[in-house]
Amino acid sequence: MWNYQQPWQLAVPYDKLAVEIIYHRGCGSFNPLAYLIMSLFMLFHIANIAAATFYTVLGIYLARQLLQQRTLNLTAFLGCVGLALAVHAVGIYGVSVKAEGIQLSFFAVSSQIFWVINAIVLLSSLKKALHNLFIFLLPCSAIAIVTTLVSHTQSTILQLNYTLASHVILSILAYSLLTIATLQAILLSYQNRHLKNRSGLHYLRFLPPLQTMEALLFEFVLVGELLLTLSIVSGFIFLDNIFMQHQVHKTVFSIAAWLVYGFLLFGKYKMGWRGNTAIRWTLAGFLFLMLAFFGSKLVLELILQRV
Repeated sequence: MWNYQQPWQLAVPYDKLAVEIIYHRGCGSFNPLAYLIMSLFMLFHIANIAAATFYTVLGIYLARQLLQQRTLNLTAFLGCVGLALAVHAVGIYGVSVKAEGIQLSFFAVSSQIFWVINAIVLLSSLKKALHNLFIFLLPCSAIAIVTTLVSHTQSTILQLNYTLASHVILSILAYSLLTIATLQAILLSYQNRHLKNRSGLHYLRFLPPLQTMEALLFEFVLVGELLLTLSIVSGFIFLDNIFMQHQVHKTVFSIAAWLVYGFLLFGKYKMGWRGNTAIRWTLAGFLFLMLAFFGSKLVLELILQRV
């Protein structure tokens, strides 16, 4: 049987397929593929560490430039974020893709979602002033990667077909866009408060005008709501029983979030909601959405130690 005290086994997390390939059943000898497999796993491990390091350094750099009111070299900064995303993608592949399917544990999903969010903000920053959102995203992304590497929770392995994959992708995209909307709402709240108090105005010069910030907020909410609608509909169509025991809370909280965001958009276009009202409804919708996506995983995997 496999000896779990072997030194190379401590360096990287092997899945069942790697163990079978590297170690002959009970014979204690390597086959020619051993070094290749070990190298790949080490590559994935190093890629995650490198991505977390990139995110941390870039986050510190962005914070220093903003706090010291220095001009940011946006092209170079976004290029470095793109490089960090490429390295992070390699790390995600190593952590998430298993012989049995796709790993969707609490921390693995967090890392995946932050990658999607960062990619959306990076692409949007090429045309719109959204790069300041990275002051939140970069440190959170680094933390998500580190917790993925050190966590030992039981993994949720999901075998994906085309229909289930479409539901998962729609859900992740919806959550990512509405997370960006939430961060935008937080920046908008900061901007509103300092404009009213006439304090900290020198920091506001790094943000777009108030009307532009509100327009960006509602753009993300609108697109996120459309994707959330498609995600909920695809869940009803493709999942066998969306109200079964381990799914009912996700369904209920997702529908609650959908209603909150829908009411926010209705209030915007029919009653002219804006400012603090829009911020409060955005944060309330995200609370329900976060409970839908991570509430059950937090309880089952981290508290109850169940998959």
